[in-house]
Amino acid sequence: MRRKDREVTDFKTIVGIIDECEILRIGLADGEFPYIVPLNFAYTCNGEQIELYVHGAKAGRKYELMQRNKKCTFEMDIPLKMDCLTDKKDVTMRYKCVMGTADITFLEGEEKQSAIDGIIMARHAETQNFDYNRGMVAATAVARLTVTSITAKVNPLGGGAD
Repeated sequence: MRRKDREVTDFKTIVGIIDECEILRIGLADGEFPYIVPLNFAYTCNGEQIELYVHGAKAGRKYELMQRNKKCTFEMDIPLKMDCLTDKKDVTMRYKCVMGTADITFLEGEEKQSAIDGIIMARHAETQNFDYNRGMVAATAVARLTVTSITAKVNPLGGGAD
């Protein structure tokens, strides 16, 4: 990481950034160009092992690429503010971000249902007790992304110039 002054290494701080994020972007291998997909997500931490959970149709480009190569990259971020530093005649974006790599495992049966009910639907107050269409579960793919490497960076509000 070039800007070591912005690097975040404290695990609890990294998890705090993840908790603030609403969208996870995964990068999948697709020949000459990577395929990047924004997704809703949920997560768990077992000790310092982070697992991200995503869901979608059991069809389409994302599903096929995830089936073909069980590895992905990921990124999530929180833009805070564009900051014009008039005294230094500089401009910087204030942000928080997390990036990394993960192994993909598709869940089935009770493990899949538990992930939907106890992790994905439990993440937001609006969905915790929502009576969703359980008939769609069979056609829904649920993947656990087991994080294999992670980095985080913050350019905080009130911080210095680039």
